[in-house]
Amino acid sequence: MSTYSYKREIPIEPAYDVVIAGGGPSGVAAAIAAARSGAKTLLVEATGALGGMSTNGLVANWYCLSDGEKIITRGLFWEIVRTLRDAGGLRKGLDPDTLTPGLGCGFGYSAEILKVVLDKIADLLLCTRMIDVDVDRTSKKIAGVVIQHVEGIRYVPAKAFIDATGDALLADACGANYREAGRDTPNIMPPTLCAVNANIDWSKFDYGQQQKAIEAGVAAGEFSQPDKHVPGLFRSQESYGIQNAGHIFRMNAVKIKSLTEGYVKGRKLAAEYSNFFKKHLPGCENLEMVGTGALMGVRESRSVEGEYQLNYDDFKARRQFDDQIGVYSKGVDIHVYDLTPEEYKRYYDSFVKRDRLKVGETYGLPYGILVPRGWQNLWATGRTVSADVEVQGAIRDQPACYMLGEAAGCAAVQSIKTGQPACDLDTRELLTTLKSRGAYLPQQTFAKAMTRR
Repeated sequence: MSTYSYKREIPIEPAYDVVIAGGGPSGVAAAIAAARSGAKTLLVEATGALGGMSTNGLVANWYCLSDGEKIITRGLFWEIVRTLRDAGGLRKGLDPDTLTPGLGCGFGYSAEILKVVLDKIADLLLCTRMIDVDVDRTSKKIAGVVIQHVEGIRYVPAKAFIDATGDALLADACGANYREAGRDTPNIMPPTLCAVNANIDWSKFDYGQQQKAIEAGVAAGEFSQPDKHVPGLFRSQESYGIQNAGHIFRMNAVKIKSLTEGYVKGRKLAAEYSNFFKKHLPGCENLEMVGTGALMGVRESRSVEGEYQLNYDDFKARRQFDDQIGVYSKGVDIHVYDLTPEEYKRYYDSFVKRDRLKVGETYGLPYGILVPRGWQNLWATGRTVSADVEVQGAIRDQPACYMLGEAAGCAAVQSIKTGQPACDLDTRELLTTLKSRGAYLPQQTFAKAMTRR
């Protein structure tokens, strides 16, 4: 590809303490945590609403909130859940404070009401993208970012930066190392474009019949793509639900042509599944597809090379860390890469049989997975944290992302106040802060130094 060089002067915005790129679950949590710690914080979000997959992506369902005995996704995330309840965003009669903490427990919610709840972030720029960075790659330190919105291009200086873009866009611009699906791995976990379906009679709906109906529909040739692995319909509110169905195979979220084609195919698949459910599932006779997500449900794109990489051996051992910022309980969930019988068997043997946790089991989320290796004032949170392919497939879900984001926001402010770089932070101090804010940290000891590898 040929290149074009240009130079221009752009306005400089007032300086911030913390700038966060990306307003999904992890970015929102990071922004709230940093602001509460007294930092002047700017959250930059490319779309017109906060929440990412929680809202724009229409994945309006939280689960794996418990280890089967107690709620483990505490801290800021649970505060957001309670605020959503008080705003009328949960089904009538559903109270998170009296939720039975069964294994895999969770619930749906109103994505629209959550948008309003999250709008209360103090300093926020919607419809704004981070497009470049002012960085010293030798010292691994960032001085500012370049953003673009309807008024043009601006330079924003700051002391600390958090990449919550989901695709490691800030880390990539800085030159930080990462693993990219499809480039550094043989496969890319396929995304799904979710939809909202209304007029469902849940009293007649049988969750157990979805899979059988889909398999019969595939055998009868009712789909353009014979995909038997379909999570399906989930109840969100009284009469409507989230449709999480259909895979967009080999879509690369960091290649624009592939992403564009993915949205086109995703809308086609969403319509197919809505029509199928209306035709074949009890309770869906009057189903109407209200709309598809404004955000693609990307499951895998990039994962930074961190001070520590959480790996499958850690997962199997249910390892706990002295520097963990939280624990989680979801099993490895690597969706089928293609439509072969071998892939369906691999998925069933892993997610359904081998890699589910038992009651009381969790694994730790160590601080080092948030820090691109050697970087002074950069954190990466959400589904781009440092983890191998298997574990990324377990911790990419929203509740974990909220916990990771809160830790990144607190760490960034601690770094500013103490002069401790991200890559050499006093984790004991960080964990003490998180615990004082309600985080569930079951480890016996709080380590001063992070786990590394």
